[in-house]
Amino acid sequence: MTNLKQGKFFAALSWIRSWVDRILSWLLISIVGIMTALVTYQVIARYVFNSPSAVSEVLSRYLFIWLVLLGAAFVFGLREHMAITFVKDKLSHKVRTLVEIVIESVTAIFAFTVMFTGGYSSAIRQMWQIDSALQIPMGVIYSVIPIAGGLILFYVVINVINLFIELFSPPSLTEGDA
Repeated sequence: MTNLKQGKFFAALSWIRSWVDRILSWLLISIVGIMTALVTYQVIARYVFNSPSAVSEVLSRYLFIWLVLLGAAFVFGLREHMAITFVKDKLSHKVRTLVEIVIESVTAIFAFTVMFTGGYSSAIRQMWQIDSALQIPMGVIYSVIPIAGGLILFYVVINVINLFIELFSPPSLTEGDA
């Protein structure tokens, strides 16, 4: 690829990533807001009106599942997830970058096999089962698993590209080879 084509490709990839990040962040904020309203309604309905709502309890539970899985994908994309780094931090810059590429690759294998493929299969199998409170197929609720897996795969591709660029770029003055 020529430098001009590479530049356009990376600019397009960066633009797509920023839009995915923006959509995910707004979706996560919306889920938290809806959950807050549902739980508040549930508490008021139960303790003030003595009439608990089954729908708000079930919907907030399912929204929490979506929040966790989509939030995990979002945080993975930001590379701000929890990690034990005391061994990795002692490695040289190049070795550390190679270790990060291996970690991203293992994550991609998990995201594809378990979350994307397995989650898709599970969601399809559960489409016939209807939730008694919400009257929607359980497969709709399970569909977040392959969605989160696909988002993680999307972020892995971007992270690995950036790590390879970092690996083959000349070292900067601030990087120290500790």
